[in-house]
Amino acid sequence: MDEIRVGLIGYGTAGAVFHAPLIEATPGLRLAAVVTRDPGRQTQVSTRYGATPVPDAAALWELCDLVVVASPNRTHASLAAEALERGRAVVVDKPFARTAEEARAVTRLARERGLMLTVFQNRRWDGDFRTVRALVERDALGEVRRLESRFERWRPAPKGGWRETGGPGDAAGLLYDLGSHLVDQALQLLGPVTHVYCESDVRRAGVAADDDTFLALTHAGGARSHLWVSAVTPSLGPRFRVLGSTAAYLKYGLDVQEERLRAGLSPAAAGFGDEDEDRWGTLGAGDDLRAVPTEAGAYLDFYRGVESALRAGGPPPVTPESAVAALEVIEAARRSADERRVVAVG
Repeated sequence: MDEIRVGLIGYGTAGAVFHAPLIEATPGLRLAAVVTRDPGRQTQVSTRYGATPVPDAAALWELCDLVVVASPNRTHASLAAEALERGRAVVVDKPFARTAEEARAVTRLARERGLMLTVFQNRRWDGDFRTVRALVERDALGEVRRLESRFERWRPAPKGGWRETGGPGDAAGLLYDLGSHLVDQALQLLGPVTHVYCESDVRRAGVAADDDTFLALTHAGGARSHLWVSAVTPSLGPRFRVLGSTAAYLKYGLDVQEERLRAGLSPAAAGFGDEDEDRWGTLGAGDDLRAVPTEAGAYLDFYRGVESALRAGGPPPVTPESAVAALEVIEAARRSADERRVVAVG
C-alpha cells in the first residue's frame, strides 16, 4: 500500500495532543478519519489534518486500514476487539483494558486473525527513561537495587471528568492513568514482578477515583521499585532516583515531549526530543557526581515501529503481552490497596 490510512477513535487529550500529531509526522501513515461529535473538534481535524470527521466507530471502518483507540478507558478493549473483527490492525492507548482478562481476550483475537495489535506505551520513549535504560545496559550503576519513579502534580482543585469521578468499571483514577506508565517502565527495566504492595487514597473533595497512590514492587531478580502517582503533591520529588551497587542516577522534571506537543510543535521538528543541559540528571556516588546528558526523547519511534510492523510483518513496538503483564500488576495493586497487605502477582 502507498499509504496506511489511520482511523482515530477519540479526539480528547490523548487523540488531539499525542496520536494525531504523531501520526501526521510519520512517513507512510495518513490520518484519514477521526471519530468525534464535537463541532469544534470536527472542524479542527478537517482543517489541520484533512481528515474526515465521523460521528461513531461504525462510520470509521471502511475509511481506514489501522484503527487507533483513544476513547475513554472503559471502551478500550471492546473497540479494539470490534476493529479486529472488522479486519483492522489496532493501536490501543493505555491502559490496554480494564482487566488483564479483557486484555488477554483481545490479544487472542488478534493472534487468531493474524492482525497487528499494539499498546501506546509512549513513555518507553521518554528521554529520561531512555537515559536510565542506557545507564543500566552499560552497567554504569552496577547491580540495580531500587528504582524510584514518580509522576506527581499539584492540583488541589479537581478538573472534573470521568478520570476523577468514575469508578472501577471506568478504569478511572491515577493508578490506571499515570500508573500504567510507571508500572510498564519498571517491568521493562527490572523484569517480572512477584509481589505488590499498594497504598491508594482519594484526597480531594468531589473526587471518587484514586488521586494519591504508592506502589512497592518486588521483582523476580531481587530489585524493588517504589512508584508514586499523585495529584496532591505540593513539593514534587525526583522523576527518577535509581540506586545501584556502585552508583545512583537522580533526575528531576518531566520529559520535554508532552509540553512541546501541547505547545503545537511538530514531533518531526529538529531537536523536538532534546532536553536543555540545565535539566540533565546526575550520576555518581557520594560527592563524586557528574551531569549526564539526557537521551533525546523519541515518541515518533512508536508510530515508526507501527508503520514498519504493518509493512514488513515484524513485531509491534509494544507487544500486547507486555501490556497484559502491566495490567496484572495493576490488578494486584488494587487488591493490595483494598486489603493493605502484600499481594502475590499471578
